[in-house]
Amino acid sequence: MATQALTATNFDEVVTGNDVVFVCFCDFSSDACRRFASTFEASSNEHPDVVYGTVDVQVEQGLAAAANISRSPTIMAYRKGVLVYSQPDGLLPETLEDVVIQVKAIDLPG
Repeated sequence: MATQALTATNFDEVVTGNDVVFVCFCDFSSDACRRFASTFEASSNEHPDVVYGTVDVQVEQGLAAAANISRSPTIMAYRKGVLVYSQPDGLLPETLEDVVIQVKAIDLPG
């Protein structure tokens, strides 16, 4: 499954309307973000039951500010609309895989 672009217009709907959502806040002009993009995309292909979205922090500055993004990339995970994970800097593929599995296993009411 491909990642989708998240904007101020669709962010809340995507996060609250899906069971598990991973968001990568990224400045796509940075080397770190370009390197992490392939890892994030590969993970999205491995977990079709998870929604993967990207926020371009240069375009969506208000959304990045509201999320208190200070470094790029920053990965956030939501479970049933609740922020359950936030980590600045990219993750190694095996680390991202572990995080995805752990987030999917979180049992929240609702």
